[in-house]
Parts: sequence; C-alpha cells; structure tokens
Amino acid sequence: MTLQERDKKHLWHPLKQHQLNPDSLAIVKAKGCLLTDENGNEYIDAIASWYTCMFGHCNDYIINKVYKQMQQLDQVMFSDFTHQPAIELSEKLIAILPEGQAKIFFNDNGSTAVEAAIKMALQYYFNNDEKRSTFIAFENGFHGDTFGAMGVSGLSVYNGPFEDLLIEVKRIPVPDGSNHDVILSKLKSISEECKVAGFIYEPLVQGAAGMKIHDANGLNEVLKFCKANSILTIADEVMTGFGKTGRHFASDYIDTKPDIICLSKALTAGLVPMAITSCSQNIYDAFLSNDIAKGFFHCHTYSGNPIACVAAIASIELLTSKETQDNIQRITESHTVFNIRIKNHPKVKSTRQLGVIFALDLDTNMQRYGSLRDQLLKFFMDRGVFLRPLGNTIYIQVPYVITNAQLEKVYATIEAALEIV
Repeated sequence: MTLQERDKKHLWHPLKQHQLNPDSLAIVKAKGCLLTDENGNEYIDAIASWYTCMFGHCNDYIINKVYKQMQQLDQVMFSDFTHQPAIELSEKLIAILPEGQAKIFFNDNGSTAVEAAIKMALQYYFNNDEKRSTFIAFENGFHGDTFGAMGVSGLSVYNGPFEDLLIEVKRIPVPDGSNHDVILSKLKSISEECKVAGFIYEPLVQGAAGMKIHDANGLNEVLKFCKANSILTIADEVMTGFGKTGRHFASDYIDTKPDIICLSKALTAGLVPMAITSCSQNIYDAFLSNDIAKGFFHCHTYSGNPIACVAAIASIELLTSKETQDNIQRITESHTVFNIRIKNHPKVKSTRQLGVIFALDLDTNMQRYGSLRDQLLKFFMDRGVFLRPLGNTIYIQVPYVITNAQLEKVYATIEAALEIV
C-alpha cells in the first residue's frame, strides 16, 4: 500500500474539502528547492512551502547547528528557566528588527504570535486602568486561524461559521495612493466612536489575499494617525519577514515603526515550529507591577525551545550573509525581467512585485479553492513545479538558493499555463 493510500485512513488535512479532493501527494525527501515524492518525481518548491524554507530545504548549515544543540539541551520549560540559545537569539533578532523593539516573547506559530499581540494590546490598556476592546484592521487581511487571529482577519472563506463569536473589529481599505482622505476620515470616525486598542496590519503585502501590495506612504499615514491617538500598532510580519520584500522586514520601508511585531515562518527557516511577538520597552513596562495579576500570564509549552532558537539563530546568520543578500537581489532582478515579458499577455490582468515576491492575476473569474484553480495546480505539478494559486492569483516566492535554471523553469511553466486558461 502506498503512502498516499495509507494517508486516507486517519489523516485530516487543512484547507481542504476531502469529499472533493481525497488525495494528498506523499513527499519523502526535500533538499534545496526540490521536493521528491514517493514515486521519485521531483518538484521545484516555488512557494518555499508557505514561505518558510527561504534558505532551502534541509539546509546543511542550519541542520549542523541544530544537531549540536540536540545533543546539549533539547527542551526546558521557559517560565522558570532561561538558556544560551534564547538569549543569543534575542540579541541577534533585536539587532536587525525595526527600531523601537526591545523585548521578545516566544510562541508556537504565526497565529499564536498574533494571539499574544492582541492580548498584549488589550492588557496594556487594562493595566493602565483603561478599557479598550476594538481593533482596526485592513479589509481582506489575514492573521491566522486561532480565534483572536481569525477575529482580526477579513477573509470570510476562513471565518464564515464563527463570525458571531469574534472580537470587535473595524475595517479600513488598504492605501492605494489615491484613497488617503477616505481612510483618514474612516479612522477619525472609528476612533471617535470606539475605544480602539490596536491596529493590526500586514505591512505592504497582504499574503493570503493574493499577495496584494499596498502603498507605503499611505500605510505610514495610517500609522502616524494611530500613534497620535494612542492606538497600538501591530505589524504582522509572519509572511513578509526575513528578506522576502527585499529588506529584512517590510516595516523597514516605512518611516513610522510598529509597537508590536509578529514573526514566524522563515524565522526558523521552516525546520521547526516557532514564533515570536516582539514589543517596545513602553509596552513591556506596562506589565511591571507589584500586582501579580498585571503580569502577562500567557504561555506555550514549547516557548523558547532551545532547538528552535538555534534554528532561528542560524536563519538570521544566513539572512545577513552576503551570499543570501546577493541571491535576494538576483531573484528580485530576475522577477523584474519576467514581469516585463509577462505583464502584457492577454490572459494576464495585472502583475505586482516586491523583492522576491511576484504575483500575477489571471484575467478570469476563479473560486479560491474551485475546480479551475485545482486544474492549474495539477498542471503545475505535472510539470514539476509546485505553485499554489490563490483563486486567480498565481504567485512566486522561491527559496533564496534557487538556481537561475530552476527559476526559468518556474517562469516557463507559468507561461505554458497561460495558454490553457
């Protein structure tokens, strides 16, 4: 019996209607940019497995660092203890984070990083004897699948059955360079009518919405408004962080820096799960008190796991290396050239790019998880390229170690798909 056949007996996969799509491809090996299935077929991982394995699968540098750590200290609870990997990670991370970040709090994944950020914002005002319960978020934003993260997300395909159970959120349009007055007017109205605790946003790129890119100057104006009105700002850099936009973090493009930052995915280069919620000294200080109840009583069993910390340290060392920065520049330039040759194709409605993130919208109506999207996915896989369309959006977010030949194969496969749409 094959792995694919055995899978169906007990496993429940995410983001999937099993009645319509019962099969899941069994991957037995991953190295660099290549995934290998149980039949020996290879696929270029052109989305870095949900934007995590940015330094390539099974990266030897990271594996060797983690292997040494596994022989020294595997796991210890982080409530009462600390350790070298966590301390070193905090030092290396604060050194590259946008200005103003001072403390880091460990979580398990992107959703829980957002959960902690939401609770930090709410308790920040509670500890200061002020009740604020409303959040502001962008339309069509996505911040995770746990309840708080889902609450501030705006994609109904994920939220539908739970809408009546979520926290209060007021939504504003993303800035596009022409709607500043509309956004500012809406912000003023919301802040006058509601007790707003925080504004949560994906800086510059809305990933799950289809890699939609918005205006940096407009976002900066929103952040300035929030700062002027004591609304805490939460940058969800889970997808955008660690070089994908061409800079270490998308917030590096914006003058006004966030109070809180959420990190995961490429934080540990996809090797092991871990997330971080970082914050300013001002927010941390609001939790210091002789009153025990004002502490942040939020914890995960694997918080600060030493193995995950070492993976993150290695990830940062690779990110800041000349080789990786050169690769980011190479891929960025390659995407730019591809954009020139594809943007005027009659089947392409629009294109956009920021750093190694490239996306195009097909000039056709497609359901996010509909049959045409599934046909496209199969077309790509049959040709040895793993691209996962978001409705009519085809996006590329390749590992930094991809070769020029592999990158050209990704481009050529997309061009071939356009002929059958």
